Amino acid sequence: MDLNSESHVPKYAQIADIFRQRIARGIWAKGLRLPANEELAAEFGVSRVTIRQAVELLSREGVIEAQQGRGTFVTGTVKQDRWLKVETTLSDLAEMYRDTSPEIINISESRTDAPLLPEDGKPASKYVFMRRVHSRQKEPYCVISIYLDEKIFRRHPKRFRNETVIPILNDLRDPEIARARQTLTIGTADLEVARLLKVPLNSPVAEVRRVFSSADQTVIYLGEVTYRGDFVRIDMDLRP
Repeated sequence: MDLNSESHVPKYAQIADIFRQRIARGIWAKGLRLPANEELAAEFGVSRVTIRQAVELLSREGVIEAQQGRGTFVTGTVKQDRWLKVETTLSDLAEMYRDTSPEIINISESRTDAPLLPEDGKPASKYVFMRRVHSRQKEPYCVISIYLDEKIFRRHPKRFRNETVIPILNDLRDPEIARARQTLTIGTADLEVARLLKVPLNSPVAEVRRVFSSADQTVIYLGEVTYRGDFVRIDMDLRP
């Protein structure tokens, strides 16, 4: 298995993360004896010292244990923190943001056009662009690029700068959101996203694109959100 040689994350930490994933997914069940260090070193193309460093890291976390003369065993479970649910209705999405009350770190703000697709709708004359990171208990979980109709932004600039945008928009009556769509794709973290979310380069991420339009099909909000893959879960009601 090839590791990312360009990542700022040490190889032993990358390997430890792969071990965590195997344990979390049940590939390595509790009580399982891990392959020998020589076998793991050959799998990842690293030295046995690097494998020992990865094992020691997980040993300190209480996930695995090296037993003298017997080998290394899975002794614990990996904490699952997929608390962030990707909602599928606008009202539920607004409530989710109200309930989580994320810590917002604004990175930049400017006046610009929005990167709209033809099927999104009509562009507003100008948008206010905000780039921000949302955190929970000091742990970043998403990076978001927001394009908000400047006319709407100017009504409540202080609120839009300091609060999550969607609950404010959902409460608007003029203009009222007539159409709201979102698409989700699975991707990997680039250098900037990895740095902002504090994850290894090329870690799995969920990329969500949201478009809200008014009755005359003017796009009043475009949000491009990148979520940490280890925080997200998607629940869907599969209606018969």
